[in-house]
Amino acid sequence: MKKNVIITCAVTGAGDSWDRHPDLPVTPPQIADAVILAAKAGAAVAHIHVRDPKTGKGARDVELYQKVVELVRGSDTEVIINLTAGMGGAWFPDKDKPSFPGPGTDMVGPEERLAHVEALRPDICSLDCGTMNFGDNEIFISTPQYLWKMAEMIQSWGVKPELEVFDLGQIWFANQLIDAGLITSPPLFQLCLGIPWGAPADTESMLAMRNALPADAIWAGFSVARMEMPMVAQAALLGGNVRVGLEDNLYLSKGVLASNAQLVERAVGIIQSLGSQVVGPGEAREQLGLVSL
Repeated sequence: MKKNVIITCAVTGAGDSWDRHPDLPVTPPQIADAVILAAKAGAAVAHIHVRDPKTGKGARDVELYQKVVELVRGSDTEVIINLTAGMGGAWFPDKDKPSFPGPGTDMVGPEERLAHVEALRPDICSLDCGTMNFGDNEIFISTPQYLWKMAEMIQSWGVKPELEVFDLGQIWFANQLIDAGLITSPPLFQLCLGIPWGAPADTESMLAMRNALPADAIWAGFSVARMEMPMVAQAALLGGNVRVGLEDNLYLSKGVLASNAQLVERAVGIIQSLGSQVVGPGEAREQLGLVSL
């Protein structure tokens, strides 16, 4: 069991949840405020997406990221910044011409996917380690060539990649990046469970994925929806860190909408009830091998 647990809060995500939660952070000030409140509640790391303030939909505008990061860095609350690099790989096949992109497709190359990371140099950025089906008709495309290039770029900037893996095959690929020297030790993994159609949110899946990680890996795990908190307990019991937040789950209990801070507080309670403690950003930096501020 992990005795000193790092909590990440994924405060908004890029999914279609903006019309299902009236207080979902959308504008840069709202997202920054959510990060700060989550940090005060016990999150050492904030995983950050941005959204189009006019539509609420996920975006990858560098200026939006810059506004959020400036507000967070300018606050009196310390938190480790983890920017997503998962935007720009969405492909929706056209209904009548499957080889052509349909409405909603946003497909760009490595340089555009990482433009905000290059400009802002966060502590961490995510690296989604493979192509997979998302839901009923979306394909997230992240080819091996793209990932090799992105890993090289991220390493050259001194940013730590969070290797987001959704199944065992993606861990297999991530391990190839590590063996090639493209991931600075210790590698950081995020085990992503319960997302259709990746690994399911259950003990067997999390255990199998954990057992496939390198011996020196630092890892966290999470699930979406109602399995969010059970997987908090499961990750801590299996020796990992945890992630919660409105990106993954909108509810505190059935029918009761949550805030990011409330989800962090619930995770803190679970971790402490297991006899472990939640660590702040200073100790989290040491565990993750990040440069101290």
